[in-house]
This record gives sequence, structure tokens and C-alpha cells, in this order.
Amino acid sequence: MAMNFDINIEDTRSPLPPFTREDALQKVRMAENAWNNKDPHKVATAYTLDSRWRNRDVFLNGRREIVRFLSAKWQKENDYRLIKELWAHADNRIAVRFVYEWHDANGNWFRSHGNENWQFTEQGLMAQRHASINDVAISEAQRKFHWPSGPRPEGHPGLTELGL
Repeated sequence: MAMNFDINIEDTRSPLPPFTREDALQKVRMAENAWNNKDPHKVATAYTLDSRWRNRDVFLNGRREIVRFLSAKWQKENDYRLIKELWAHADNRIAVRFVYEWHDANGNWFRSHGNENWQFTEQGLMAQRHASINDVAISEAQRKFHWPSGPRPEGHPGLTELGL
């Protein structure tokens, strides 16, 4: 079954809760890949129509706000590369830690470290996302994420292997 990417329609996104460890790992990698593709409309369809977010100090409600937020984010955060790692899971909830690297318009590099708590509906769509994120200035030489734009290649080290 093909995935629907219309932000006005909710569909089902497997795997569905309650999550096994394997399901949670798959859900985390799917989210990482989607965010690394940087398509706000496609990313937004993984969330419920009325999904609630807290991202740092920004509070969002619904897919349209998510699309606007992500569009602005990826305009600012150039050469964005993200790695997510499963932290914990239970029933319809998943907790992840993540790190992403990016640079601003002036070429200043940053590594952003964060944690997210996710809650899913029975259809496997994320209804809530709570993200706490801290940015650390780094030099270009300190970067650890060097793959081409898009999803992290299979076999590329994760956060634990990179010591992050």
C-alpha cells in the first residue's frame, strides 16, 4: 500500500502500537529518514491532523503549522544531517535522543542535541511530540555527519558508536 502524502488526509502508518522493540526501532529510523529528506509536507503526514508539538519554546498545533515550522527550520539550518536513537518505548509511546548538525547562512556550524517524547494513535500517527534541544557551536573540522544530503546510509555509525 502506497503512503498518502496529502496533509489533509489521515491514513495508517505502520508499525502500529503497542510497539515491540523492533517496531520502535523501525519507527525511529523512519522518522530520521523523513526528516533527513527535508520535505515538510511529507514529514507532516506522519502526524495527526491536530498533532500537538512543543519544539524548544515553540508550541504548534496541526499539520499546517508543522509544515510552516519545518519549512522555516530547513531554510535556516543548512546542510542539515540528523541521527535519532531509540531511548525507550512502551505501548503507544517512544522516547528518542537525537543529534543533528547544520550551519547558518554565515557558515557557522552547530551540533544540536535533543530528546523527544512521542505519543501515537492506534493508526500509528504521532499525536504528540515534545522536543527539548540544545545547540553547541562546533568548527567544520569537528563535524561527524558527512553523508550526502538525504537519509543516513545503512551501516553509518549511530550516536552511541560516534560517542555522542
